[in-house]
Parts: sequence; C-alpha cells; structure tokens
Amino acid sequence: MPTDSQSPYLPFGENKHAAWYGKDILSVKQFSREDLEYVFGVAHEMRGMVERVGTFDLLKGKILANLFYEPSTRTSSSFTAAMERLGGSVIPINEVKYSSVSKGESLPDTIRTLECYADVIVLRHPETGSAAIAAKAARKPIINAGDGIGEHPTQALLDTFTIMEELGHLDNLTVTMLGDLKYGRTVHSLARLLSKFNNIKLNYVSPDILRMPKEVMDEVAQKNIPQAEYASLEKVLPETDILYVTRVQKERFEDPADYEKVKGAYVIDPQVMQVAKKEMAVLHPLPRVTEISVDFDEDPRAAYFRQMEYGLYVRMALLAMVLGKA
Repeated sequence: MPTDSQSPYLPFGENKHAAWYGKDILSVKQFSREDLEYVFGVAHEMRGMVERVGTFDLLKGKILANLFYEPSTRTSSSFTAAMERLGGSVIPINEVKYSSVSKGESLPDTIRTLECYADVIVLRHPETGSAAIAAKAARKPIINAGDGIGEHPTQALLDTFTIMEELGHLDNLTVTMLGDLKYGRTVHSLARLLSKFNNIKLNYVSPDILRMPKEVMDEVAQKNIPQAEYASLEKVLPETDILYVTRVQKERFEDPADYEKVKGAYVIDPQVMQVAKKEMAVLHPLPRVTEISVDFDEDPRAAYFRQMEYGLYVRMALLAMVLGKA
C-alpha cells in the first residue's frame, strides 16, 4: 500500500459529504463510487489514528444501541469496539428473546423506545426488509447489520475496503465467489458494490441449489459486468484476484437433508491453492466451518482475519459519518 503521503484516498473530513449526517445506511445501493472512495478514505484515516493513539474522543457523549435479533459475534463486537474507540458508549442488546420483544412488542415500537436513549441504532433482524421498516419508524440513524437473506451493507463495505487495502486497487479485478451464494447476504451486497468499478469480472461457484439469485445477477448485468456460473472452482481459480469464500449456512435451510448434501462441497486448503496466483487474496465473512482449512491460515494470501480488523475501521468511519463527525 502507498504511504500516507501517497494515499490514494480522499482527505479525511471533506465537508461535501456532510450529507451523510443523520442518514440511514440500509443498502449498498445508496453508495456511488465517489461515496465509497470517501468512506474508504475516512476508514484509512481511522486505521492510522487507532494505530497511533488507540482511542480518541470524536464521539464522546454519543450512544449506540446494538439491537441484534440474531446471534452475532463479529458484527456486534465490531460495532461495539468502533463506538468505544471513538469515545462513545454502547447499549448492547444481543439476547432479544429476553427483552420486551418476547412480550410481543413490534419492531417499530422497539426502535422508537431505543432512540429515546441512543443517537444511532445498529440493527440485525432475520426478516428481509426489516431495516427499512425500522428506518421508517425512527428519527435517529439506522444502520443495517443484516436483514435476513437481504443485505449486509457494512460487511460489503468492509469487504471492498479489504480488497483495496490488500491489492491497492478496485478496478481490473476477477472476483470469484464460492459456496452459499443463495442465502449469503454478504455476496449479494458485495456483487452490487463491485459493479460500480471498472473492468470487474464476477465468477460464481456453488452447488446448483445455492446459486446466486437471479435478481442480483440481473442488477449486476445492467452495469455490463461479465458474470459466469460454475459448479467447480478448478477452471476459474488460476485467474482469480479475490476468492470470496462463504460457509453453507445450516440455519437457512428448511430441509436438513438439503444442507447435508452440500455442506462440504468445497474446501480451500494449501493443495487447492497451489494453482492460484501468488498475488491475490482469500476473503471470508466468518465464521468458517470446514470450507477453509486451518492449514491455509499462515499463507500470506489468507486475508480473512485482517478483513475483520479492516471492518473495525469501516464501522468507525460510518458511525462518525452518520453522527456528523467525519
């Protein structure tokens, strides 16, 4: 990567993006390429500030409500760490079944209650479209941390930032997405984001019952992005710049027998990766099960744990933006 003095990013705090103040972050469709460059510029500055001083008081006095209707380790912890690194506080609500929701409270009422205490709400919910429902009810910013099989915009933003940090550019890339492309909301959002860049080629490798949804492919096709579907990784791995691996999500299957048929369809290990480029990166939103062997973890192309760290900086940037401090 270039040094700070050679940074390819826009300068931290550019005023023309004050328009993000008070805004919801619900979908990657909200972001233009210019917006993405700005977010990544702020995230890059956040990274430098954390490395130099650890925590600072940019959001001192601000409160985040983390409202998670589904289990989460990485996303919930990442937002908590992001807010606390910025000097703010967090109301953690990770066991919704023990809250008023278990008494029958509606999502809009829960949101209206929490915004009495918090300045921004991060929401994960099992139903597609729930983030938009929450945003309609709220006066404070809502950040979508995953709505069913719909979108996971902050994950896609951190994934794209990871590509930028690892390879130094976001144009002229062949990106291969592997595994559960039907239920994997991370790949839905990432495919949409990558379509905003130049000379991108997308390969989709999955079992037939886990193919990328047609509506996502149709959206990407409108941007004239080449897309191809495969059942095997063998043909496309040698040309791949970014391999994005997803786990087969047992919890998304109605029929356990269908899960058993495909759970071990692909495994990334040192032997498989022998034919891959030396300069490329393997990403995974985590958690993994068996789809990436631990034997591959020490390979310099294994970027998935660095990816988690990059997520901290992106979420710091987003919190600062919607609270008017970027």
